[in-house]
Amino acid sequence: MSKILLLEDDANLNETVTEFLEGKGYDVVSVYDGYEAQEKLYESKYDLLLLDVNTPGINGFDLLKEARGADVVAPAIFITSLDSVDDLEKGFDSGCDDYIRKPFVLKELHIRVETLIKRAFYHESKELIEISKDIAYDIRNNELIIDGETVSLGHKESMLLKLFMKNEDEVIVHERIYKHLWDFDEEPSDTALRTYIKNLRKIIGKERIVSIKKQGYKFTAEK
Repeated sequence: MSKILLLEDDANLNETVTEFLEGKGYDVVSVYDGYEAQEKLYESKYDLLLLDVNTPGINGFDLLKEARGADVVAPAIFITSLDSVDDLEKGFDSGCDDYIRKPFVLKELHIRVETLIKRAFYHESKELIEISKDIAYDIRNNELIIDGETVSLGHKESMLLKLFMKNEDEVIVHERIYKHLWDFDEEPSDTALRTYIKNLRKIIGKERIVSIKKQGYKFTAEK
């Protein structure tokens, strides 16, 4: 069963969309403000995000932009009454995959939801990134596969490994890593970072993550 996070502060619309999608067989977690959505987003994995834009707390644009920075890859649809080209551009710049304007027909929403979930499943089921001949990373499940066995990673280790893999053979400075791993309301910790690095090295090999003195780290997969 696909899991959807719905952020919509209009109680009636929230209830209507939730009941409709649940009737189509989806597991819907519905929230009414951006802060609650932010908490739910990091508590569980979702197959799709349905986000209103003008919401209490964190607005939908900022919420998704932050989530994309934290490597949340679930496809996202903005549901909003905003209709200017600038708003549309801002929505896609923040990382959305689709945009549906209010008022909308529920059947149209269902078509868009189903299309994105199927597309994401097709791509992500194939997204095993090879680190070495014996080690691959499963993006969808945040798991390392070592000699056919799965190894779960902690949230921060997973975020760090994804950052490394996206920037292979590049020196990633400490400041960039801090910004990537820690939210705005968290205090970055060099000690914690060293622990995450140590944990990853134990699993994928010390030679994969090289410390660059006074700069940062460089990740290299097996060629």
